Amino acid sequence: MRTLADRPQEITGAGSGLHLAGGHLVVTLPPGRHRVRLPLSGPDRVVTLMLYGHPGPYGTVHGLAILDDRGRVMLDSPGPRPREAVEAVAAEGGLTFAFRLYRTAEKARLALARRAPAVHPESAVSPPFAEAIEVRPAAGAVKGAPLPATVLSWDGETMVAVDLPADRSVRLTPAALYHYRHGMAATDSRGKTETQVFTGLAVLDADGLVLLDLPGEWRIPDVAAFAAGAGLPVVDALDAPSDRVRAVLAGRAPGWRRLAGLPVARRSGAKRVVVVGAGAAGLLTMAYVVSVGGTAAWRGLSALGWMLLDVVDAKWFAVFFSPLLLVLAPARQALHVRQVRRGKVLGQPGGPRLSVRNGMLRIMRAPKAVPLDLLLGPGPGTAACLLAYRYEGVRGLFVLSGAGAPLNHLPGPWHPEDVHRFAVRHGLAFEGRTLNREEYLDLASRVRDALP
Repeated sequence: MRTLADRPQEITGAGSGLHLAGGHLVVTLPPGRHRVRLPLSGPDRVVTLMLYGHPGPYGTVHGLAILDDRGRVMLDSPGPRPREAVEAVAAEGGLTFAFRLYRTAEKARLALARRAPAVHPESAVSPPFAEAIEVRPAAGAVKGAPLPATVLSWDGETMVAVDLPADRSVRLTPAALYHYRHGMAATDSRGKTETQVFTGLAVLDADGLVLLDLPGEWRIPDVAAFAAGAGLPVVDALDAPSDRVRAVLAGRAPGWRRLAGLPVARRSGAKRVVVVGAGAAGLLTMAYVVSVGGTAAWRGLSALGWMLLDVVDAKWFAVFFSPLLLVLAPARQALHVRQVRRGKVLGQPGGPRLSVRNGMLRIMRAPKAVPLDLLLGPGPGTAACLLAYRYEGVRGLFVLSGAGAPLNHLPGPWHPEDVHRFAVRHGLAFEGRTLNREEYLDLASRVRDALP
């Protein structure tokens, strides 16, 4: 009588990622890049196929555990599998089938913690299963944005995040993943207000501070499987209020980083010379046309420009026919610096800025974002104080109420002298100091809104 080990054919369970071949159980691990062969005979053989489930932030977390003859976990493969297919493979291979539904994720983790040593060279990727997982974002952080080339994987208990375009990686040990989505009102080119939605995945430390921000649209099943393989909790913030999501993302841990996964546009020296030359030529052309032909000649040049737009690269066309940008950009920069030195505005051009209008503290979070206005005054819900802080290399600005409650958090480099001048000019209190961990955690956790 021929044994199972002598059978040359394969026995498969459709959709289970399992099949029997050559006296081994062959397991295909998602996303289908790794196959593990586990023996069906000998002292350290496969005996039980166990499907399990436990509560998770995205609903029930499912998985498959393969047990040896001593009940130890030879391989733990998170992810749902059809029960009928797994039962069919177990029946064909003479294996035991089991199903366990744990009340908590902690009980599941403890039950699956009894690991077996690797019993086959090809099973070196397990346990833990998380070492074989690689996940990537499925789309950009906002609608229409490029797809980030970011890759997450595990090296033992260490998470490895790789930014391929920047050719850099980050290794860290997280306490949780924060799967987020938040919206911000912005105006389009026609002046119409619309909500711009940002998505991403953040890596949190034990205090809930962000170690790493990974913008992009990450699929829920991919995140769940990636986290479950390491027993890592996932905080579901996909439907949380946008102000609370922004507040969490603004709480940066020491060493905070953001991996965008996008190439950085770099303009070569030769291209800069061409751009400046084209702009200068356009400026001289416009001056000559206006001095010689007046308005009629200018209209003729404009008409010619529109005709050439169909055949000339639009970006070079814009450089030639908008040369005033060469003058306006430095002029705007100089004007902004002067306003900052006088305390009229606070912030950097193109970045978050503060100003005061009609008794309101206006926070401009981005160039096209709808500004946020806070009433000035000593009351409990009004802006009364600006706190420029440092915390273990992390810098930022808190807007505090008269009662000391944090109303808004703007992480980033805010020069204390600039903040002081702005506060004095507009009748606000000012604090500039180094925070300890308890103070920073208290403010970051209680703040009403923030700019990530």
